[in-house]
Amino acid sequence: MKYLQHIAAFIIVVSVNSVASDFSECGNSQEARELVRLIANDENQLRSTIQCNSVLMEVALDKVEIMANHGLVMHNLGGSPNQRLRSAGFELPKYYGTFMANQVEAVAGGYSNAEKVWRAFKNSEHHRKHLLGEHPVYLKQDKIGVAFIRKHDSPHVEYWAVYLTEGSGNDAEHFEDVPNKGIDMLTPVSENEDK
Repeated sequence: MKYLQHIAAFIIVVSVNSVASDFSECGNSQEARELVRLIANDENQLRSTIQCNSVLMEVALDKVEIMANHGLVMHNLGGSPNQRLRSAGFELPKYYGTFMANQVEAVAGGYSNAEKVWRAFKNSEHHRKHLLGEHPVYLKQDKIGVAFIRKHDSPHVEYWAVYLTEGSGNDAEHFEDVPNKGIDMLTPVSENEDK
């Protein structure tokens, strides 16, 4: 019986960590790849798998460059997040919103490394639910692209973008409550918050 309990404990540990993967090519920089690793391997991550997606990485890189060039951290800068993905040829489920809709993007500015921005994302209810899969719509999202840039002459200096979504999938599926993250984005409130 003790032998079976040890096997059961091992199986549970393996399945909890089954999202772990090689993210060495997932992101435009070491900081971006570290954020992917933190998201995927967080002890509260509810997804069983997360896969890198090159289109999402390209859109994320474009987004951080736009934010840095404008000196703003904003979801709807250059179009809504959902529309940005559709314009890049990434097919989203039909039940995702269109105009000013965001079921796919998390952005932040002013956080100097992946651990700090991940802590800030987890402390934000909307970001945490999205990135950890705490809603049925989000739980189906298993494709990720992350980008990070540092631009010293821009107000926030560091800019982060995470695109985490599913592809078109089963469009017959219907959800009564499709969350919209709206304008919720992160920047440190005080200088001490980034420490």
